[in-house]
Amino acid sequence: MPRFSIIVPCFKVQGFLRECLDSVLEQSFRDIEVIAVDDRSPDACGAILDEYAARDPRVTALHLPENAGLGRARNAGMPHATGDYLFFLDSDDTLTPGALAALADRLDEAGDPDVLVFDYARTYWWGGTRRNALAELLSATDATFTAAERPEILDLLMVVWNKVYRRSFVEEHGFAFPPGYYEDTPWTFPVMLSAGRIATLDRICLNYRQRRQGNILSTTSRKHFDIHDQYERVFAFVGSRPELASWRPYLHRKMGEHCLDILSKPDRLPPADKGEFFRRTAELMRRHRPPGEPFPADLGVLRGPYAVYRVRRQAGRAGRELARRGAQARVAAGARVYRGLTAVQARRPLDPHLVLYSAFSHRGVLGDPAAIYHKAREIAPQLRGVWVVRDAETAARLPAGVEHVLLDSPAYRRLSARATYFVNNVNWPGSLAKRAGSVHVHTHQGTPLKYMGADLLDKPGARLGVDVPQMLRRADRWDYSLVANEHSELVWERAYPCHFTSVRSGSPRNDVLVDPPRDRARAVRARLGVPEGHTVVLYAPTRREYRRGGHVERLDLARLAAGLGEGHTLVVRLHPSLATGPARGLGLSELHRRGVVVDATDEPHVEDLLLAADVLVTDYSALMFDYAHLDRPIVVHADDWPAYTASRGAYFDITAEPPGHVTRDQDGLVRLFASGSWRDEESARLRAAFRSRFCAYDDGRAAERVVRTLLLGERMPEPGGAVRVPGPAVGGDLLAAR
Repeated sequence: MPRFSIIVPCFKVQGFLRECLDSVLEQSFRDIEVIAVDDRSPDACGAILDEYAARDPRVTALHLPENAGLGRARNAGMPHATGDYLFFLDSDDTLTPGALAALADRLDEAGDPDVLVFDYARTYWWGGTRRNALAELLSATDATFTAAERPEILDLLMVVWNKVYRRSFVEEHGFAFPPGYYEDTPWTFPVMLSAGRIATLDRICLNYRQRRQGNILSTTSRKHFDIHDQYERVFAFVGSRPELASWRPYLHRKMGEHCLDILSKPDRLPPADKGEFFRRTAELMRRHRPPGEPFPADLGVLRGPYAVYRVRRQAGRAGRELARRGAQARVAAGARVYRGLTAVQARRPLDPHLVLYSAFSHRGVLGDPAAIYHKAREIAPQLRGVWVVRDAETAARLPAGVEHVLLDSPAYRRLSARATYFVNNVNWPGSLAKRAGSVHVHTHQGTPLKYMGADLLDKPGARLGVDVPQMLRRADRWDYSLVANEHSELVWERAYPCHFTSVRSGSPRNDVLVDPPRDRARAVRARLGVPEGHTVVLYAPTRREYRRGGHVERLDLARLAAGLGEGHTLVVRLHPSLATGPARGLGLSELHRRGVVVDATDEPHVEDLLLAADVLVTDYSALMFDYAHLDRPIVVHADDWPAYTASRGAYFDITAEPPGHVTRDQDGLVRLFASGSWRDEESARLRAAFRSRFCAYDDGRAAERVVRTLLLGERMPEPGGAVRVPGPAVGGDLLAAR
């Protein structure tokens, strides 16, 4: 008996069907059967199914004698299912790699619940990807529950394909799909309300294709009237089970919202039929209104005539247009006020003690600017440091006692017109005018391996959405560019052909790596939950410009964690630009929940992770240059180096001049760790050459050097001489001469 019976109804999807079937049959989890139903499709779907059935015994192709519709095609497949769980997969959607293994693991962990709800992502025809906006509902608990215990689970998209169902549970209750559009509605509500044990999986297991054309529900037709019959079936089901009577108010509201949503869509109903649809919806709402329950206030329009609804809709559109124009007018007025305030402030002298800081597009007290800020508070308390942050939410996360202003606020405008010093690792907004006598210090974000600035002009994929000329105009405001090594100095002067002075200061944020506080690494490991005595392997991949969105799964993290063996903890840090996208939902969040890996993407200070790690595994992240200061092993996983350099460009071949061993595939990476050669003499030799080239200017006093020489006008010697480096991760207080 297979674990999953995957039922795939097919109708006019010949262009997508192979991709769908391949995404299933190429899964690492093999204990499945695929029941593909040709719903009398007029295209080549039937022939494609026969082809797959002939070459893979797990595929059964059914050919219906006449077109039955999506719901009844699913019904036709169910009697042939023998698996523990039913999975209804639409034939233009695809499974994500590793999805079935993740589902199987969660089912085992949850003790075979009636229903398992998982996450999905919308994939658009133009290449974009957007994760389910309510994904947080799937990570709220590890335990099983009922809909009554967690009714918010019904706020998720009520479709059939984001769940798997225990087959015996479905057969026991006799669940089946009705004919017509919106057939998921009278399946999903009864199933979810009847389930005694529901579990969730916080992982994107399915890509829900958003087609430009051809989506059934986006077809203008009277078939959308089927929604009324489907809710009649839902209420009939609830009416036959007295124990579900308490759900009637919820379903009553949901029905009104659903029907009004259909009515509001411009591509659903023929214009001549919209009045009839409204009246039938209103009648349905009256008939199924629970006794004694008030009519939902926000659906009150359904108690009046269709003419009133139309007037309100038109008024709403007009109001939104007025609001849009009003917002534009306010922006224009604000700009005029800003220019006026700036002009007034510009007539006042600069404040010689005011320093504005920002980092990573105003995301908080981070990176090199943070190191400079903290050192300035220590040795130059007369300087007033103010942070520019992007919004109130970011401001709420700032450490206590940090003075800040919101970007584009009146306070920001006043201070930016008077500040003498500006410290940032990203360009300031274009609206910021540089006054004579002000000093802009640009710290950058590490040593560059990949192309930056003007060098991107020859890489159209890498500069997608980047206005390079505007970037350079903003860089024209720089007075000083901080560099950590000769390589960086040469690159920045080439990539940013502007009038600035390169300062051989070292990287301020790396001071803590050169001279770490006592026991800081141990404290970080404890915070991450790393067992005492474990070897910490930090995996820090970078983004890819050859894939829209930047995320490409390079490694099977569960397999890598298993390959490392006992006594190792795999810590993963995604590139910050991927932290809020779908990347974590493709398995990382679930592996973190299960304790397979530690997801440290949200750790604000990457320096802490570097201190806590015994070895760094990366592809082409600039973190390798920072981590090299610790004189600990580095492994470069370069399985797509040709594609990466073709799309983004690189200043040198990291595979030819690496800081440690280079691997080209996952098997090679696992073998490297299994053999122990990741920390052999060759690794040390490569690392020594790399450190000699890229760690030359970091002596633990970079932040002090910036404060004294650039903010206070004092003199300090350039970095040089002996450099102290910390020992192993847990012994961060032990120092040794290089």
